[in-house]
Amino acid sequence: MYFILSKVLYILILPFLWIFGMLVYAIFTKKPKRARKLLITSVIILYFFGNPIPMRLYSNMWDIKAYNPGNNKFSSIILLGGFVSEDATGHGFFNNAADRYTEAVKLLQNGTASHLLVTGGNGNLNPSGFREGTFVQGELRKLGIPDSAVLIESNARNTFENAAFSKAILQKTTLKPPYLLVTSAFHMRRSLLIFKKAGIPVVAYPCDYYKTNRGAISFWDLLPDTVVYGTWNTYIKELIGYIVALLK
Repeated sequence: MYFILSKVLYILILPFLWIFGMLVYAIFTKKPKRARKLLITSVIILYFFGNPIPMRLYSNMWDIKAYNPGNNKFSSIILLGGFVSEDATGHGFFNNAADRYTEAVKLLQNGTASHLLVTGGNGNLNPSGFREGTFVQGELRKLGIPDSAVLIESNARNTFENAAFSKAILQKTTLKPPYLLVTSAFHMRRSLLIFKKAGIPVVAYPCDYYKTNRGAISFWDLLPDTVVYGTWNTYIKELIGYIVALLK
């Protein structure tokens, strides 16, 4: 039930839904002053959430800063899913969060960690038989990475389950904490909280930083950008998830 409610809540808090609701109300209300206020408010909100500058400021504050492990060695990497999607034919493909996978593989191959735990199932409300962890296992084999260095968890639907199921697997091994946690920078703050509450000592290795985090502010940043709307959706989801994790 919690899984379904979290999906519904996410949809209800999206800025575009609120803007759409205000515009519809403005069209049908019989009070001109109220309609005008709603239209003005809608334009202001639309501009704010499309402007790269507030997004950049917020993401720089929210994102966990990059970590260089140096000569530190870890028994295992924990790679959180969400970087693989399922196409219409039921086959997997790497999506725009694939930097998580790329960075985790590099860390394994350069000896920063001896093992890699991949955790991810199918987060759709009506899941098929596709499982992210199973797909990733096949991709790792193509790279020549031995199964003995890989642990696969293919049932988790969200970050809470990522932590719980990973803990169950690690407790059956001799791999000692802390573990190197790899996920997108925007997702790391919530992940750290959840893994801490689950009692899993981890060191954050964020990656997959949004492009809005980089570069100097220019005149073009004053203009709305459709990409920024989607970025805000992601960060709002993370903020709500973080609050839920605090209260859980």
